[in-house]
Amino acid sequence: MAPSAMTRWTKSLSDAQPVSYWLDGPGRPAPEPALTGDDRCDLLVVGGGYSGLWTALIAKERDPGRDVVLVEGREVGWAASGRNGGFCAASLTHGIANGLSRWPGEIEKLEELGARNLDEIEAAVKRYSIDCDFERTGEIDVATEPHQVAEVRETYEEMAAHGLAGGAELLDADAVREQVDSPTFLGGLWDRDGVAMLHPAKLAWGLKRACLEQGVRVYEHTPALELASAGAGMAVRTPYGRVFARQVALATNIFPSLVKRVRAYTVPVYDYALMTEPLSEEQLAAIGWRNRQGLGDSANQFHYFRLSADNRILWGGYDAIYPFGGKVRAEYDDRPETYAKLAGHFFTCFPQLEGVRFTHAWGGAIDTCSRFSAFFGTAHKGRVAYAAGYTGLGVGATRFGADVMLDLLSGERTERTSLEMVRTKPLPFPPEPFAWTGVALTKWSLARSDANGGKRNLWLKTMDKLGLGFDS
Repeated sequence: MAPSAMTRWTKSLSDAQPVSYWLDGPGRPAPEPALTGDDRCDLLVVGGGYSGLWTALIAKERDPGRDVVLVEGREVGWAASGRNGGFCAASLTHGIANGLSRWPGEIEKLEELGARNLDEIEAAVKRYSIDCDFERTGEIDVATEPHQVAEVRETYEEMAAHGLAGGAELLDADAVREQVDSPTFLGGLWDRDGVAMLHPAKLAWGLKRACLEQGVRVYEHTPALELASAGAGMAVRTPYGRVFARQVALATNIFPSLVKRVRAYTVPVYDYALMTEPLSEEQLAAIGWRNRQGLGDSANQFHYFRLSADNRILWGGYDAIYPFGGKVRAEYDDRPETYAKLAGHFFTCFPQLEGVRFTHAWGGAIDTCSRFSAFFGTAHKGRVAYAAGYTGLGVGATRFGADVMLDLLSGERTERTSLEMVRTKPLPFPPEPFAWTGVALTKWSLARSDANGGKRNLWLKTMDKLGLGFDS
């Protein structure tokens, strides 16, 4: 990138606030008081992101008489649930290609359950009057290199072979640019019904309100410090008290699990995003985008982008940063060198928007696992359930994970718990320094693949055979 271009593009960041656009608004609810003393309940949910909120709410929907408590270490929705791109996808498998490679024998069932899950999210948004800018616009997977055009077509053909292409439309360069105009777009695959756009923080805040209305007791600024057996149930220690529960659902995702053996299955990946100022009518007309779909390009190091309700463009992705040792720290949330890179990519994609400025730039950790999609399990003789590893597609899939955790705690075999996806685990990540070295080599190899027509080197081919991956 030429120095003059770098200077021109980075000027667009001069007013950007280092905070999530979604969390930087007047609608943020006041936190609930912290737990002081002891409390007792039937079900304790640990974690106040989507995973925990859906678990608490569905538990009350299944059994209104069940006494449910939710504890959150900071405030509901402050972490990944308030920082993501707002893509609410039906996919439970991090996309159809990943699902086909890992669970070809049950992909039709997984897609059916995912579609049903997205419908149920939409129904819950309406039922509880959650104002989260929910738009069922779909998403276009965009090809920006010639080899990606062939890959997108192969994906469509695989979907068609499994009878899963009903809601999909293959787009050539003219057709995709008719939807959203960028000189970099060479083709695309439009999933018309399988993705909704929404305001992430407003969804979390709305779910919190719904939980409180259904009688869930929510304690914020109450981190769960220790989990132990207590008679026929469990006890969770917090800074100022304890919660005694018959059952516990762990929805901590990227944060260290209270079941220590689970920790090796996830690593934190830091993802970053920019948000523009609202576009004018003229700027919108310059790029089209009348149907407001979400978009993502098809590279290994990919971007995701969408319009907000007030016609800003969110532009995120590309860099996926793994910190040595897998630590989750606040200082990693802000990364100016990535913001500069993203700004350059934005104006390369949309040169007609030069002069637009960014108002927000932020980052946060995603819990990734080696198979890119969630895994599940139980501990303490079935009294504790957990779900983690959503790898960036948790906006929708966490609701499915909540159902799975509640099924597991019930001890009943259901269509969800019968799935191979639910019954198996990903391969764990190795200890340091092997994890960092492996991730660094994989990232280098993915970048080389993008620059070399999609050809995968020996390292990536080996990782494919082992079922190991690293992705955002």
